[in-house]
This record gives sequence, C-alpha cells and structure tokens, in this order.
Amino acid sequence: MKTIKLLSGFALVGVLLTSCYTEVLVDDFDNRPAITLNQLLGSYELWYVDINQTIGYGQTPFLQKAFTVSFRNGVLYANNNLVGIGSQGGGFGIDVGTYDTYDMILDVYHDLDGYETFDVYQIDNNTIELYNPFNDTSYFLHGYQRNSFDYDLVFYENIHYFLQEYEAWEKTYTSEVGALNEFDYENFLQFLPGGNDSTFRSSQDSPGTHVDDLYWDYTGVYGVADVPGNFYLKTLTLDYDFFADEFFELNVITDELIELYHTASGTFYEFTGRGYIQYLRLEDGSLDKTKSSDDKLRKQKTDKKENPRENTRK
Repeated sequence: MKTIKLLSGFALVGVLLTSCYTEVLVDDFDNRPAITLNQLLGSYELWYVDINQTIGYGQTPFLQKAFTVSFRNGVLYANNNLVGIGSQGGGFGIDVGTYDTYDMILDVYHDLDGYETFDVYQIDNNTIELYNPFNDTSYFLHGYQRNSFDYDLVFYENIHYFLQEYEAWEKTYTSEVGALNEFDYENFLQFLPGGNDSTFRSSQDSPGTHVDDLYWDYTGVYGVADVPGNFYLKTLTLDYDFFADEFFELNVITDELIELYHTASGTFYEFTGRGYIQYLRLEDGSLDKTKSSDDKLRKQKTDKKENPRENTRK
C-alpha cells in the first residue's frame, strides 16, 4: 500500500513539474531562430522584396525601390533596376550601404536614405518580416539563391518599371508594312514613375533630338497588361484623347530596345532607350542627380493594410 502511495506521489510531482515547465516554455517563447540573425540573413544570396505583402501605412524608401536585397559581410546590396538585373554585380546588384545585427534587430545605414532599424521575424524557412517600429510598417522578404532565382519573372512581372528606367524612348525604326496612322508622327515616348497605370508623354520632335531639348506635345495615361498564354508578351495602351487610344503589343528585344506592334495599322515600331536612370548611384560612384522623391518611392502598393504589430521593442 505504501509502495502504491509513493509511486502515486512521484507521478503527481512529475505532472506538476511538467506543467510548470510547459508554462515557462510558453512564457519565454520569443520566435528567435536557432541560428543568429546574421546567419539567417546570409543563408540566402537574394531576398526578394514582395511589395504587395507590405503591412502598414508607412514607407521605407530603400525597400520601396528595391526588387531584391542581399546581406553580405556587413555590406547591403540591392537590385533597384530591371535594366541589367541578373548581371549587374554578379546578380546581387549594387552596393547601397552597410548593416549591423544584434539579437533579432537589423540596423541599416543606407548611402542615400540614411539610418533605418528593423525588428526581424522568421516567418518560415525562406521568409522573413522586417518590421520598422518608427513607421509601424512590415516588409516581407523571400529568400533565394542566385542560381535558382527567376530574374526573367521579376523583369516581366514589373515591365512598367522597366519603361520608366529611361528618360525617353526614341523611335529608331518603322516598318514599311502597315497602314499610315496618327502614331507615325510620334518620335519620342516617356513613361513617368507612379505605378502600373500611370502617366506618359510623347513628342514629335525630330529623331536625334537630345533628351534635354525635347518638347513634350502630349501628356496622357498609359497601361501595361499581360497577354494570356504568352508570359513574354505584353500589351501597351496609350490614351490619346484627340484620336482615341493607341493599342500595341509590347515585346522587349534587349535591355534598351523595345518593339511596339500597332495592331490597328499592322505597323512595327522600335524604340531605343535614351538617358538610363540608375536608381541610387552612377558607375563612377557618384550619387544620381536625377533622383527625386517620386523616384525613391516608385514601387507603390495602393491597398496598404493596417499593421497588427505595435511597437514592442523595449
């Protein structure tokens, strides 16, 4: 009888100890990965910034303009441009600043935009959340290695940003086939930053005119859309009030040459990019003087969601 009581007592103590231990585990849970933050950031060569997952109403400039960021031995790299993506900097992009880590906090010192700090949360094996406590906004980054990252997918899914990376597009070829139409007189196009459907300008100045000397005859709205069944082909619509919309099939030939097929007339046009705009710095290391606040925030998301996180940093 005593033996049974002793065994029951040990069992009861074991249950109580297990319950206390469970409560301690729950109370002390802090969502930190088994590896350090520095190891976590370096576990993938590229972190794709999914702008459409952003939660909150604030904006962190260097993340708004980056397609990918990379954390390499204290140096922050970014692919801010679609022109040259996949080849610039060996696929990493350009050096845009430095960073430090401690616990689960990331401090970034951006060359142009200055200091930013983030609480970092590991969401799953290849997803992290960067929460900026100063603007209560979270960005979600997905990790990839360079040899498995689909640079073409990023390029064609964001083709409207590619059109904005030149100060102007000059018409350099018109096919002999095709009926005469009003668009034959347009020799330059410009696509201004602002999102998927935004502002364009056109000019009838003579071919060869320098970008700085162009007179923009018309300003309207443009839109880029997908073609079902053909990932690499897009459509471009230019809204001309005085002779209705102009509709084209848009094909990218190179990083600085596009083909526009005018479906109504059957005419092919080629436009060459003039005045490449590199986001952040020029090849000689100097800051890009063409920067503006609109350029910095060119990647826009229209339906920002409220952030359920509050500033919990102590």
